[in-house]
Amino acid sequence: MNSNIEKPEVNYHVELRDVSKRYNIYDKPTDRLKEILLRNKRCYHREYWALSDFSYKFQRHTTAILGANGSGKSTLLQLMAGVVQPTTGQIATRGRLTAILELGAGFQTEYTGRENALLYGMILGISEEEMKDRLDEINDYAELGDFFDQPIKTYSSGMVVRLAFACATSVDCDILLIDEALSVGDEHFKWKCLKRIAKLQENDKTIIFVSHNMQTVRDFCHSAILLNAGKIVDAGAVDDIIPQYCEVVKSKESQSHKRFTSQPSII
Repeated sequence: MNSNIEKPEVNYHVELRDVSKRYNIYDKPTDRLKEILLRNKRCYHREYWALSDFSYKFQRHTTAILGANGSGKSTLLQLMAGVVQPTTGQIATRGRLTAILELGAGFQTEYTGRENALLYGMILGISEEEMKDRLDEINDYAELGDFFDQPIKTYSSGMVVRLAFACATSVDCDILLIDEALSVGDEHFKWKCLKRIAKLQENDKTIIFVSHNMQTVRDFCHSAILLNAGKIVDAGAVDDIIPQYCEVVKSKESQSHKRFTSQPSII
């Protein structure tokens, strides 16, 4: 986990200061090799800033990250989770962090659900014995049955999410990051997830999640952040941010429609 600055204030679990993430985009795979061979004397890439100068202190409640596709939401969660490192800026966390990122991220497809659950605990620094004591609870919650001892590659998308959510919330975390995990799975499991999230909220945990479901955001979130093109547009109360998010999405859809209708038709 990034901890380049002192721990956040007691009232906060996560703090980011001037965090930016840049990716180098190459038109062809050989361009990357040329750049390496020429020791960067010639540039073959263009820069893409997925996140720019992001500064925020996440309070000990539930915060939604809103934004159209490509706005930097997933990148932000990946940075907080330590999956990728910031190009510039600093990140600090207080307490144990668990994350449910893109579908199946961090799972080894050749390993069984049981083996992946043990591996998950090891990554968090939890002893093997402690995780073994949690395995029955994880399997019961994920409702995998005999599939718990089958390779992940045999799982459906819903089963993968159930296992990921069960692993992430079975440990005593202080910070939980969720990237659209609740959009996969049946209504029964979504209800179970939301019920467990409510329990975490009662215990003063920090929950940060990306969602396009505005009803869920209204029901469970205390605050929201709106991202656009990698930058914060606004942050504050949910009822203030959602209308702005809807306007951004409507604008994006309008632009896409104009580009589509302006193309010449082929008959």
